[in-house]
Formats: sequence, structure tokens, C-alpha cells
Amino acid sequence: MDRSVYIHIPFCHEICHYCDFAKMYYNRELADQYLDNLNKEMKLYIGEQKISPQTIYIGGGTPTSLNEQQLESLFETIHQYIHVDQTREFTIEANPGEFEEGHVKLMREYGVNRVSLGVQVLDDEFLKMLNRIHGVNDVYQTVNLLQQHDLTNISMDFIYALPDQSIEHFKRTLNLALDFDLPHYSAYALQIEPRTVFHMRHQQGKLHKPKEEDEAEMLWMLMDMMEKNGKHHYEISNYAEKGFESQHNLTYWSNEEYYAFGAGAHGYLDASRYVNLRPVNHYNQALEQGEKPVLHRDKVSLKEKIEEEMFLGLRRKEGVMDGIFKAKYGLSFYDLYKKEIKRLTQKGWIVDSGNQIYLTNEGLMFGNEVFASFLLDEQLYKQVFS
Repeated sequence: MDRSVYIHIPFCHEICHYCDFAKMYYNRELADQYLDNLNKEMKLYIGEQKISPQTIYIGGGTPTSLNEQQLESLFETIHQYIHVDQTREFTIEANPGEFEEGHVKLMREYGVNRVSLGVQVLDDEFLKMLNRIHGVNDVYQTVNLLQQHDLTNISMDFIYALPDQSIEHFKRTLNLALDFDLPHYSAYALQIEPRTVFHMRHQQGKLHKPKEEDEAEMLWMLMDMMEKNGKHHYEISNYAEKGFESQHNLTYWSNEEYYAFGAGAHGYLDASRYVNLRPVNHYNQALEQGEKPVLHRDKVSLKEKIEEEMFLGLRRKEGVMDGIFKAKYGLSFYDLYKKEIKRLTQKGWIVDSGNQIYLTNEGLMFGNEVFASFLLDEQLYKQVFS
């Protein structure tokens, strides 16, 4: 199997107040031009020989902001360069209420087998506060539409610790979400990102997140309710029934390489991480000049690969396996991190089974501190790899 493929569609009909992803307001003419250039970018990387990736993921922005003709054009481009019939998982992100039956028929026709719905919260007033364009009723109608067309592998994304959100309010959203009994859910604590409306309001003292202890209580409740409803916690922010884990995202957390196409997309190829030009006009201009639209590319050193293996692997509930680590790097992670593993185990933040380490539930609360422990000491690194 070839590397996984991520494709970014930056267009949105409305800009959410919390979002700092590469995005812009939808413009039909510009979207047509962008899709032409997306085809050019894929040709520059893939050429004439089709690839057979394990997963394809179309993200955004909002891919379903494209009209039916544009969505079909996107799918045609994907089929031009990819053996979609050999792909295990083909996901598209979608906004509830933003697409109709024609979009769904195209998804089915061109091989999409998983849909990730950006729901965020099941409360109309909170959706308005986030500047989402859908309402709660749209969620019910969209799930019903997808299921009618046998697109049943649906994931719902949620955000918690929203401004002025209480623990009880989040519990109501979780109960409503779990009533759908979908195979996959994602839930993320709100982050106040620079260059967003929420950041500006926060700076002005007009927006207040819940207290840290309330946010922690929401996470404990989330984990407990998901497990009780048969959705196992397989990654820090993700819950699924067995067999429905996001295979594409597992590519990232397994520190594997992948293609990334589109404005602002982040890829990992040939031991280098790269970021594409973010403004759509700059992205288009580069491709119209026959150039790859790369803003910058960084070679990943062996030291960085090892650190990333630990950071990303510990995001998964199963953690990092020493056997896999040895196969990749030729030595045990105990040779590099014995002291850190012992310290974190004594603090109750990780479990060490002798050939595997993984975060405890308490360790989840201190994830960034745990990950920082796996930054390699330069002297030890040189000593081991000299």
C-alpha cells in the first residue's frame, strides 16, 4: 500500500469564531480555479502511475461547501490519480444541513465510505455563538439522509469547555449525541487560537472559558459516558466502536508518512515535513507557474523522528510498543528513556507493562507535560548513536 492522502478544501460559507484552519469564504469562480490547480499539484507528486493508499481524507474548511459539479470534479481528480477501489477508508468532512441528496449520491458513486460531521454542540444558541450555519434539526436530517444512502460509518465532532458552558450543559449534548448510536465520536476542548474572533473577544475580556476544574470534569464525564455506551477511548480525543477507529488519523499517530494536497495542507514525505502556501491565490499562482506550492519543508532528523514516535504514539490509548520501536530504530525505547519512564510511572501518569507504555486517565490531564518528558537529551542521543 502507498502512503495515505489528505486533501484540503479551504472554502466555507461562514467562518466559525474559533477556527484558525486554512479557510476562506466560498467563491464559485475561485473554487473552480482551485480544483484545477489541485489536479496539477497531485500530478506533480504522483505523475501518471496511480497510487493505492490505505486511506483518503478530504478535510477543510468545508468540503461540502462545494456545489455538486465541483464535488464531482474533485472526485474525478481523485480517481485520476488513486485506485479508490483499493482504499480501505475514504473519509469526507461535512457540515450538517449544508448538502443535499445529490452530494450524497456522488459520495456513494465515487467510493466515499466514511463521513465526519462537524456538529460541535447540540444547542441552537451555542451554535449561533460559534457562528455555525447549521441548527440541531439539521444534524438529525443529515444523519438520516446519509443513513438512507447506506453511508452509516459516521463520525460526529464536538467541542467542549465552550464559553459559559456548564458541566450539565455538556452532559446534555453528550446524551443527545449518544442517542444517535454512531460508531465514532471526537471531542476536543476549546482552544482560543490567535487570529480568531474568539481570541479577540478573550483579549477584550468579553469571553470566558469554564474553570480548569470544570473542563477536567467534562473530560472525565466524556470518557465515562463513551465507555458505558460501547465507544472505546482509542486516542486522546477519539472514541469508537471496535473496528471503526479512524484509520487515516492512525496514520498520523503511528508517525507514518502521507501526501497532503491543497492550500495550507501539512504533509510528510521522504523524511521531510512540508507546509503548503496558505492563501489560495498564492497556492494557485505557484501551480499556474508549474511549481509545487510549498511554503517550507523541514528535513526530520533521526532525533526528531524518535521524539515524534513517542509524542504521537502516546496519544493513542494503546501507547507505544517497544517491539515496533525497535523495528523502526534498532534499539529499545528503554535505552533512551528509562529514567523518564520510571519517573512518569511513579507519578501515575503512564503504565509500563515491560514492552509497552501508555497514558493513564490521570496522565491524559497532563499530556503536554508527559510529551515534553520525551524530548531527547542531546548528550544521551549522541552517546547512544555515536
